[in-house]
Amino acid sequence: MKQIKCYMYTRVSTAVQVEGFSLDAQRDRIMRYADGNDFKIVGEYCDAGKSGKNMAGRPQFKQMLDDIESGKDEVEFVLVFKLSRFGRNAADVLTSLQFMQTYGVNLICVDDSIDSSKDSGKLIISVLSAVAEIERENILVQTMEGRRRKAEEGKWNGGFAPYGYELIKGELHIVEDEAELIRLIFKQFITTNMGINGVAKWLNDQGYKKKLRQNNKLEGFTTHFVKGVLDNPVYYGMIAFGRRKTEKIKGTVNETHVVKSDDYILQKGIHEAIITEEEWKVARAKRERTGGRNEKKFSLDHAHILSGLIKCPVCGAGLTANFSRKHSKDKYERFYYHCKHSRFLPNGQKCNYKKNWVQEDVNAAVERVIYSLVTNPDFEKAMKSEIGESLDITNLENEIKNLRTQLRRKESNKNSLMLQIDSLNPDDAHYRKKYEDMNIRLDSFYEDIESLEYQIDEAETRLENIQQQKINGETVYNYLIFFEKYYSQFSEEEKKEFMNVLIEKIEIFEEKQENGLFLKSIKFRFPIYFNSGYVRELCLTEKSTVECIVLLER
Repeated sequence: MKQIKCYMYTRVSTAVQVEGFSLDAQRDRIMRYADGNDFKIVGEYCDAGKSGKNMAGRPQFKQMLDDIESGKDEVEFVLVFKLSRFGRNAADVLTSLQFMQTYGVNLICVDDSIDSSKDSGKLIISVLSAVAEIERENILVQTMEGRRRKAEEGKWNGGFAPYGYELIKGELHIVEDEAELIRLIFKQFITTNMGINGVAKWLNDQGYKKKLRQNNKLEGFTTHFVKGVLDNPVYYGMIAFGRRKTEKIKGTVNETHVVKSDDYILQKGIHEAIITEEEWKVARAKRERTGGRNEKKFSLDHAHILSGLIKCPVCGAGLTANFSRKHSKDKYERFYYHCKHSRFLPNGQKCNYKKNWVQEDVNAAVERVIYSLVTNPDFEKAMKSEIGESLDITNLENEIKNLRTQLRRKESNKNSLMLQIDSLNPDDAHYRKKYEDMNIRLDSFYEDIESLEYQIDEAETRLENIQQQKINGETVYNYLIFFEKYYSQFSEEEKKEFMNVLIEKIEIFEEKQENGLFLKSIKFRFPIYFNSGYVRELCLTEKSTVECIVLLER
């Protein structure tokens, strides 16, 4: 008699191993069932320590479905110990079963005595999978409620003890040698000008080491560790619960992600504090002032003068700063402008412009152009007549308006696609392929939306900076008139501020031209006198412009 080919699938999470559902126990039970019913197991798939709430985190389950689709082993059944091992989410269970049956494969739940090939099998699976999902949700709710009650009582509510403490019978107790490092981190942060990067670097430079714990494996100090210490209220005697919460991802059936929550419990703990409440408040105030920006570890007096003003010649995004010292034996620091490759081109491909432009060279070239303009004998007289004009922000406001229009369009397209995904028929023979293709498109929409949101945020920041700029239009014109005298005396931050008020954008060639030219054009934020007239944009590729610039440089 010909044996029936089948696959075996086992799964366990750490929570259910103690319930007698261990992988070995499941496998043994399935093997005995197969031997007693003349089944031949031709493939084994196992997800160890994986939740059954959805398929996303179960690579072996997905591989099994792929193998069923390919027909590689011509199986007729999938054997599982219990239906809950196949899945705890009703929608996923039924969708996966429907997909398997499309290829002539049925499900047998050994311990539940369920066979989907029989008339009553699918109905029983529908009922039991719904029960399993409710059971999983109830377990989650009960677990979270228990943790919440402990937090409200000021008790530690689970997880590793934070550095500086140890757990004794479920309660936090200070470990003094670790606590000294916690106090030192707060002291350095609140009594110096160091940021979190600076504190981490200082600790490492001074030779301090962390004790290796379950939740950290590095003796050295990282920015992430210092930030975690400064942001954890446990150190001034408080217990926090619910600072992060799990939210459903819109457009998906069971996908979730973790987000920050403003509504959380902050309760006086029963444990002893390591720092005072006053120290916590001072550190908190500084974190709120500095936490939104990236802090430097090296070259604190260096500013990336033209960052964001120079546009990528491929995608048009602002070039950002890059830093390198790895090829320098003399530790000479080198700074570059480069594209982050994060913007999508019209053909759907990401920008791949990889050239690094040396900041010193680009800055000097732009400064030479400005110097050439301001040394024109007629420049001072012409520009003085313009003093008092306000900075023109019309173009920037229009840019933001256009970006917001694009964002609304992308959001609309994304929402429309999500509705199409929800309306797919699971009984369609091509359901899985359509579902995957649509999700690929959905991912693309999310990337586009993220890119547009970044551009809007960047443009609005520039607009706010211009509107609140300490250097007004009159001052900029005066600085231009006396550019040769003043500019060299500016700090790099002042040079950056000056350029951002003066220049709207700088366009460059992808590579240096044969004549050494790499600047293509400079667009100013307000009219600049040049060649007997006023211009907003200086095209450096035009012969007359180049001749004038070269002549003025001489």
